[in-house]
Amino acid sequence: MYYYYAYGPGAYPHVYSYQPAAIVPPAAYHREYPVYSGRQQTVQGQATWTEGGPVTKCGSSWSDYQYMTAAVGESSPYQCGQSLKIRNVTTGREIIVTVVDQVQGFPPNRINLQRRAFEALGANTDVGVINIEITPSPELEEESWGRYLLEITQRAYPNYEVTDYQSMETTQVNTDQTRETYEFTLQSPQETMKVQARVTYNPNTDRVVSFDLKEI
Repeated sequence: MYYYYAYGPGAYPHVYSYQPAAIVPPAAYHREYPVYSGRQQTVQGQATWTEGGPVTKCGSSWSDYQYMTAAVGESSPYQCGQSLKIRNVTTGREIIVTVVDQVQGFPPNRINLQRRAFEALGANTDVGVINIEITPSPELEEESWGRYLLEITQRAYPNYEVTDYQSMETTQVNTDQTRETYEFTLQSPQETMKVQARVTYNPNTDRVVSFDLKEI
């Protein structure tokens, strides 16, 4: 499964008082995009970008998740804290972002990305708006320890983007310890690398016993 993150200034400057003055022409938003149904529903839409601000409707920060954060419309099917895979249909680049804010007036298929996420998609901020595909990532939401390790990996490799994610194995160490292993693919402008991440936790209390990261 894949997870990605994206950000940037929006087409509705009145929504965020802290957005830059740059305004995307309204005409850029008139196209309609179809919805494709499947196990993971992929929606064609558009993304703008924002620098973000100190307060969000989700009570989160735009700087969370190494700035791989985004805002969605209040009528969007995507919820606060949800992970989304975002694909730039022009460059083919993908990222995983987390919803940290909501925007009044945004249609369901539009997302406002933090600038760093927008740039991670290979987009120029001068463009202002890009065509994207949005795919929810329910597997990551269900695998709470996978998400825990994803966040640790992002913090450990701040100059890399996580572009792939796989659950490798779950081992019952004993009655009080369970170990889960995941593999992440990371991309920087210079290289692609894989990192194996493991967490050992007490399934009765959900408390972490230990975790480790290893480049493979």
